Amino acid sequence: MRRLLMLALLIVSAAAPAAAQSDITGEWAPLFHEDQPDRVPGIGPADFAGLPLTDGARQWALSWDASRVSVLEHQCQVHVLPYILSGPTRLRISAQQDGNTERIVAFQQYIGLWGQQRTIWVDGRRHPPEIAPHSWMGFSTGVWEGNTLVVRTTHIKQGWVRRNGVPQSDEVVTTERFTRHGDVLTYVIHIKDPIYLTEPLVRSRNFVRMSGLGEGNWIAATPCEPAEETTAPPHSVPNYLPGENPFVAEAERRTGLPADALAGGAETLYPEYRRKLAELRKGLK
Repeated sequence: MRRLLMLALLIVSAAAPAAAQSDITGEWAPLFHEDQPDRVPGIGPADFAGLPLTDGARQWALSWDASRVSVLEHQCQVHVLPYILSGPTRLRISAQQDGNTERIVAFQQYIGLWGQQRTIWVDGRRHPPEIAPHSWMGFSTGVWEGNTLVVRTTHIKQGWVRRNGVPQSDEVVTTERFTRHGDVLTYVIHIKDPIYLTEPLVRSRNFVRMSGLGEGNWIAATPCEPAEETTAPPHSVPNYLPGENPFVAEAERRTGLPADALAGGAETLYPEYRRKLAELRKGLK
């Protein structure tokens, strides 16, 4: 009888949602000390260096015209989950607890950019089937690995990996890690997109805890209200046809890199390509 009771307790404890291993709740502001060009003010058009793009993603990005965001139906297209926490947004994290057991069943995130609200379930539930609706923030579940909350997200709408036109498909799956170090919250995201990335893309960001005492300790909502402002003809979306993007040559002049390097691709991310590029430059001198 005693053995049966102990076995039952083990089964219940294994099925129960995990308690928080670290307190990640609170209000957090981004630290802009890494990947500066990609965050503030943002990388210019036709610059896709450092991204393992497929040919389809590259063509999409080269076809992208910044005027697209002025078209009525595109004005309020939200930065989707794989990119939104890279922007100048502040973040509030709160815990949702079960009313009977007081165990944490989910973490709620409020993202100031576009006023996005997100739920990360930590109660052991499964992800919905593939045919379930997609959203800007997707469907997220999390588990604790030591003091790190590991979050897997699916069902994300089509959006952007980088705001200069690099696309992200609705088949993307992300794995995020939230780890607190004192008043700093380290955030790492692993982006896997079988349509537009030949290899996973990994980004890291840091947030600092806001005390609520100093000036500027606030989270502002930035809702979007569309309005007629485009000069494009009705029912059209600004774009560039293949080979007609005028910013390719400009990006070469601005960065000092050849078009092949700016076009991205996994082969450009490794030391072998850098050595090849250095030898090419040496031969041109």
